[in-house]
This record gives sequence, structure tokens and C-alpha cells, in this order.
Amino acid sequence: MRSIDDRRWKAVLARDASRDGTFVTAVLTTGIYCRPSCPARHPRPENVRFYPGPDEAERAGFRACRRCRPRDERRPDTAATLVPRVTRYLEENRDERVTLADLARDLGMSPHHLQRTFKRATGVSPRQYAEALRLGRLKQRLQRKEPVTMALYEAGYGSSSRLYERSSSRLGMTPGAYRAGGRGAVIRYAIARTPIGRVMVAATDRGVCSVRIGEPAGAMERALRREFPEATLRRDRAGLASWIERLARHLGGREPRIDLPLDVRGTAFQWKVWEALRAIPYGETKSYREVARSIGKPRAARAVGRACATNPVAILIPCHRVVREDGGLGGFAYGLPVKERILETERRESGSRARRRRQAGAVRMPRPIA
Repeated sequence: MRSIDDRRWKAVLARDASRDGTFVTAVLTTGIYCRPSCPARHPRPENVRFYPGPDEAERAGFRACRRCRPRDERRPDTAATLVPRVTRYLEENRDERVTLADLARDLGMSPHHLQRTFKRATGVSPRQYAEALRLGRLKQRLQRKEPVTMALYEAGYGSSSRLYERSSSRLGMTPGAYRAGGRGAVIRYAIARTPIGRVMVAATDRGVCSVRIGEPAGAMERALRREFPEATLRRDRAGLASWIERLARHLGGREPRIDLPLDVRGTAFQWKVWEALRAIPYGETKSYREVARSIGKPRAARAVGRACATNPVAILIPCHRVVREDGGLGGFAYGLPVKERILETERRESGSRARRRRQAGAVRMPRPIA
């Protein structure tokens, strides 16, 4: 085997779409030249020649591949074009088990580049997106009271063990229990006074599934019952005492970072928004448009607002830190006075902590000798 450019050959073997446009690969035995990401079968390395671009390859007597179209200046691997291609492929093949390798091969790019570009744009991997599609179909069928076994296969799960293994982490209970409105599930809850008023925390054995603020105790309990009409609800002030105390300390500004285990359901987009909200620093705010830009969806400000409105665990997922571009508070499920009070506490405590850090780090300069 004669010496060839190792880095270019590695890019061809990986079908690295990020190298498209930097060189083309010509094959002596076929007389064709391709993009590095071409999904066609790889040639033997001794038959490969590299050229800077299509013009040089054609002057050497090679013709363009009809499959990868190396003369097409459009880049098929940009996020703007890749995400719709991936989501469409996954939706069209929702009844099949699609691996990353299969997806990359059919789209004509390397698995690594596909995974990296898609996750950077959407916040989730192709596998996680496909799982969210399956879970959404499962929930719809279970809510229609279809038998679990039928819902399992119609939603695209290959076996009951895979269904229970994959879906329970998002449903918070077994699929059968979810279908039955939470039948068999035990949800503990506690209501306590905090610096912003009465707060209810409810949790499964996996984590917090609901936080409600400021409503009468009876209204909070009824709302929880509507969500899980067949679940067993138990008051458990003692069992949830440490979480309630941490939440109260957080709302009072004494514990800026609070990270309790969560058990909430949401779409892939909602989870992407919620993770962006959790990344907003204590004492700061972002506009709906800024959040949309941070998740790679600059035109999705309205959708970000809807994701904030459907957040089931206020404070723990800090949707109160999202405001309008003009500085207005925007919306909040528990009223703007509550939102304003929380934000004011966070700003005040964040400023106090910053001042204390500056004072602790200040160096006293010696007085000059007269």
C-alpha cells in the first residue's frame, strides 16, 4: 500500500461530513470522485487519490459521484438542514429499531458528526429523540385505555422488559399504573409555610414530581388528585421534611443552589428548555428569546414560554428566571407578585454574596511612610 494522507483517509473511513468541501476523494478503479462523507462503499486505499476540489479531480479525468454530489455547494450537514432530515427519518421509521450507525449510513455522514451536530442543535441525542417519540405514542395509547401489551408494540417497543426499563424513568411508575391514572403508585406530599407563602412538594420514590405555590391546601391536593386520580396520596411531612427545609432555605436566600432529584414527564423540547432554565445562574434572568437562542431555536420564544408554563416543579426548574425582552416579568403560573418576590430575593442575596466575596479578597494596602 502506497503512502497516502493519513488524516484524509481517516476522515473518509469515518465519513466525516465536517471535512466536506476541504477535499475530494477520487477512485482509480471507478473513475469517480466523492465527498469525504459519501455513504458509498469504501474503496481500497491503494486506489485512492485526493484532490483539493472538484475542478482538480475533473482535470485529472474523474467524474462526480451521483450519490453524494460533491459539486453541490450546499452543505447537507449543517444543523438547519440536518435536524429536519434526522427527525423525519426517525418518524418515518418509528416502527423499527434504528441505530446511530444505521442512521449515519443512510444520511451519508459519520456517526460522530451526526451525534454531535444533532445534539448541539436540539439538546438531545437522536436516540433520546426517538425514545421521546415512542414514549409520546405510548402515553397517548395508554390514556385511551388500550391494553398495555397492544400499546407496547404499537408504540414501537420491542419487548415488555424494554418498555418497563425505558419508560418508567419518565412515567414515574409502571406503564400499567400510568394507564390507570397512577393506580398502584404511591405519591407522598407535604405542605409547609415558606418565605413566599404556602408550598406543596409531592414526590414518588424517584424524586419530586410536583411543586405548587400559594394555593389553599385543599386546592393543591385536588390538583394532585386530578393528575393521578388512581394513585395513593399520602401526607408525609416527616419523610419530606429535609426537602421542604431545603426549599424554604432556598426561597429565603440561604441556599442559592438547590438540586433535588426530579421525576417529571416532558417532551424532548420541554426537557431541553428546562435544562436551559436550570443553567441560569442564581440572581440572574434571561428573556424568552435568549433561552430560545441558547437551545438553538431562535424563533421558538413562544414555545419556550409554553414549556415554562407547563413546568410541573416550579423553583426546582426555575422558570421564574425567564422574563420579557423589555424587562417585564412576563408570566408565572402562581402570579406575578410571587415571581417578583422570588427574583428580588435572589438579586438581593446574590449581590450580598458578591460583596462579601470582594471584601474577603480585598488586600489592605500599607500606609505610606511620611
